[in-house]
Amino acid sequence: MKTEIFTFCDFAQEHSGKLTVVGTFDTIISRSFPCIHPQLSVVIRIRFDIWEFSSHSFRVEARDLDGEVTVEPVTGTVDVRGAGNATAVSHLVFSISNLRFASSGVVNFVLYVDDREISSVPLYIRKG
Repeated sequence: MKTEIFTFCDFAQEHSGKLTVVGTFDTIISRSFPCIHPQLSVVIRIRFDIWEFSSHSFRVEARDLDGEVTVEPVTGTVDVRGAGNATAVSHLVFSISNLRFASSGVVNFVLYVDDREISSVPLYIRKG
């Protein structure tokens, strides 16, 4: 399996296998702290090879550099089925509202599939 997309954005949706991603970013700038970011979407596109077609559990965790959980983990299951191709994709799209940041720093979002770390992306929080 391979992560093709793992990003934050203003809006995302998946419809009939098509993925729409609008306004991708990796940095939130705030004038003061603590701050609350009203909403962001997390988008993940995973490509599975034919021998990986089955049901897989996933978990997305968000932790700051001290290892503290900043967002409740998102968990679920994806059923990967092919359509006559040697690979298949699954899209994970979810939104987080009222994300609170006590100070500037970095929050790492980590994707686990079947309890194995697959990929991660940083979300930078800066004062500006």
